[in-house]
Amino acid sequence: MKSLSKCTILIVDDAVVNIDILVSALENNYDLSVVLDGASALETIKEEKPDLILLDIDMPGIDGYEVCRRLKKDNRYKSIPIIFLTGFTSIKNKTKGFELGAVDYVTKPFEITEVTSRVKTHLELAVIRHELKNNNDLLEKRVLERTRELAVTQEITIQSLASLAEIRDDETGGHIMRTQHYVKLLAQYLTKAPRFEDMLTPDYIELLFKTAPLHDIGKVGIPDKVLLKPGKLTDKEFELMKTHTFLGKEALNKAKKFCGVTQTPDFIKMAQDIVYFHHEKWDGTGYPKNLSGNDIPLASRLMAVADVYDALVSNRVYRPAFPHDKAVEIIMDGHGSHFDPDIADAFIKIKEHFKQILIKFSDI
Repeated sequence: MKSLSKCTILIVDDAVVNIDILVSALENNYDLSVVLDGASALETIKEEKPDLILLDIDMPGIDGYEVCRRLKKDNRYKSIPIIFLTGFTSIKNKTKGFELGAVDYVTKPFEITEVTSRVKTHLELAVIRHELKNNNDLLEKRVLERTRELAVTQEITIQSLASLAEIRDDETGGHIMRTQHYVKLLAQYLTKAPRFEDMLTPDYIELLFKTAPLHDIGKVGIPDKVLLKPGKLTDKEFELMKTHTFLGKEALNKAKKFCGVTQTPDFIKMAQDIVYFHHEKWDGTGYPKNLSGNDIPLASRLMAVADVYDALVSNRVYRPAFPHDKAVEIIMDGHGSHFDPDIADAFIKIKEHFKQILIKFSDI
């Protein structure tokens, strides 16, 4: 903490006799600067910021009120405590001084012991405020660093889980990146639609982007003979495949319980929606719950379009990739049946952007 003896005081007064008295009383305890008018005061403060200002009001040129007003409007100097030291004694003058931001108001002729006591008090307060600000700034910096750390840790965990699912499914990391950017692109485009604008806030879209890679984590629980089968699945095998949505949701539930979380955070809630419901269909013929229409969470409806498009344009063990135009055609065939019609319409309008994402994050 800065000691009072290292504090600087700027004395601004056009009366030499007042200056002499103040300097004599304060010079042994503080570093002093002296100017005789408002303009000089403003210039001096630019060169070296004082810890406190003793300011006369009635001076030639720029008066003390105007000096105070200018300083309090400037973020660089507004925290400097100002004590008016003046011959103006009316309540109106005092009120104006405090309204402009002064911390104290002493009238002339003054008692020097009163001035020195008030100077000491306000300097002590200023030093404490400065120390508190520094501590708060340091704390804020540490909080931001910790927040960034946690965000990076969260992202690494998500990517690791998603990568495990993709390795099992004979896919590559490009699928994670592509589906993330597809859903973000769709969500950002739909912010202009009245039906979605209240839901698709920047925070929601950021959460959507972060949780999208988790959509197929449940596939780690599906046997290879089903997951990697090159041909058509039997009805029994398909029923087993469908359980990946439940397995993914349960994995998130167990993680939440293990960490002692009693209330489901927004991050886990959205991740569960995406994992569990991204195979639901608008007409109610999807799985696992046969939800329909708006009963399907919005994140899941967005993910459905992104996931199906990427599955269509990617090579699979049971078929080669479809061309972009064919994938677009298939998604449009699902307009209002498989997919939310408004989201399918949005996809059509930005389909070329989907293609650009596909190229940018293509598998090597």
